[in-house]
Amino acid sequence: MARIVMKFGGTSVADIDRIRNVANHIKREVDCGHEIAVVVSAMSGKTNELVAWATEASPLHDAREYDAIVASGEQVTSGLLAIILQSMGVDARSWLGWQIPIKTDGAHAAARIQEIDASEIVNRFAKQQVAVVAGFQGIGPDNRIATLGRGGSDTSAVALAAAVNADRCDIYTDVDGVYTTDPRVEPNARRLSKVSYEEMLEMASLGAKVLQVRSVELAMVHNVRTFVRSSFEAPDAPGMGDFNNPPGTLICDEDEIVEKQIVTGIAYAKDEAQISLRQLDDRPGVSAAIFGPMADGGINVDMIVQNISGDGKFTDMTFTVPSGDLEKAANLLEQNKQEIGYNEIQSESGLVKVSVIGIGMRSHAGVAATAFKALAEKGINIRAITTSEIKISILIDADYAELAVRTLHSVYGLDNT
Repeated sequence: MARIVMKFGGTSVADIDRIRNVANHIKREVDCGHEIAVVVSAMSGKTNELVAWATEASPLHDAREYDAIVASGEQVTSGLLAIILQSMGVDARSWLGWQIPIKTDGAHAAARIQEIDASEIVNRFAKQQVAVVAGFQGIGPDNRIATLGRGGSDTSAVALAAAVNADRCDIYTDVDGVYTTDPRVEPNARRLSKVSYEEMLEMASLGAKVLQVRSVELAMVHNVRTFVRSSFEAPDAPGMGDFNNPPGTLICDEDEIVEKQIVTGIAYAKDEAQISLRQLDDRPGVSAAIFGPMADGGINVDMIVQNISGDGKFTDMTFTVPSGDLEKAANLLEQNKQEIGYNEIQSESGLVKVSVIGIGMRSHAGVAATAFKALAEKGINIRAITTSEIKISILIDADYAELAVRTLHSVYGLDNT
């Protein structure tokens, strides 16, 4: 017998038929004798509808009332799923975030979980009752519903798994696992059986949409073994009830991965913009003057490259931001030009960041050189490069994105051939 948290996303619970399918997945695990808690998202499209209503009511709405509105989507799904499970003979009840309670900070619409008292859910496990938990929500210090931001149901599931000391957290979605790259770009992409937390964190932050970044961070901090599975596989398909080796991808500690690939996957992020500040004074405090306003403005900065001029008096600073934030970033830099002290600002949008990721890179030389040579042979110009212990990120023109992904996927031997 094991304790499992099962999470189902919006496409998995899009209508009553799909909720019945989800209930069959749950019943399969219950029949195996496992203790089960389920976390659900709102039905596909419902959160967007609720957000639109709140915005239509008032573009400058109270964030607390916004949370009360958008959290209702998960409330509906959890109640429907509990009813269907009960009709199948499974003892189940729905739980809202405040009923558990899942305690958050006071940042409405972008709250962070601070504490979960899961003692009552654990007590119900002993009675073979399934807990159906509304994801994406908790209760803030002001005793009001607080939501965790878009994609927050993944975070709810991993946090709940840590709180109940689950053996595993199964994230059911519309894909059957984590692939070496996007199969829509590279048909030879293959599904990975295991990925380390660090690799998944890089993939999630660099464009892979399988898991939400905060959920991976939580899983890594609390060592929650997390399994990415497809809810569209038939609940009684071969292997689906195999606890030790079901179909999908396990996100786990690096120590569980016996054979470490040099490169695990290729990720890419579209809509990157590049900003270059020319002839900055090379003095202490310049970087803080640039990136402080960016942080205060909520702009995510990446791929920072600094070049010192020949005489050592001036420096150039180049960095990337999401294309949607380019105008805002440029305005902030213009407002702070005197304090920063640059001579010229240059910018360009419509770029793509392609990243090579793998924990095996720590112990192998020449990984970067292989990428640079392969891209050069395809005539792909590199605009900027940043590296970490397990990642190489390369900024290129958007027109070459798919070619670069396929080229790197092949040169590192990741093709499913």
